[in-house]
Amino acid sequence: MKKDIKIPVVEDIYMAITHDYNEMFKTNDWNAYLINDKEEAIEMILIVSHGFDGDLKTSTMRHKLEKLPAKSGAKIELMQDEVLKLNNVFKLTFFANNTLYEKTFLFKKNSIKESVLRTIKILNKRGIVVK
Repeated sequence: MKKDIKIPVVEDIYMAITHDYNEMFKTNDWNAYLINDKEEAIEMILIVSHGFDGDLKTSTMRHKLEKLPAKSGAKIELMQDEVLKLNNVFKLTFFANNTLYEKTFLFKKNSIKESVLRTIKILNKRGIVVK
């Protein structure tokens, strides 16, 4: 029975955290993005995120996107400086070509910092990408 279950592999979908300037508040903010580097759109996207380190835990955040076009990205949430010190997990579920996909992304504690930022072409921003 178990051998008959096919679990599809998620490819060309990434999470990124960028450091963006906020014009409205005149601040530099950390933001989490979902990136679709596929040739087709993905749909019915659910993302559940939380931070943790030992007994210290954040609230669970839930996000929904109807559709994310091919070769694009979408801002998911603002990341407060305090949570950058924690392990941050993003659990993703979505449909592509009538198939349900699932993947978990982990940003390890203290890995989100200015010194490791790289250019993310799809977003045209500097940030950190987890595949």
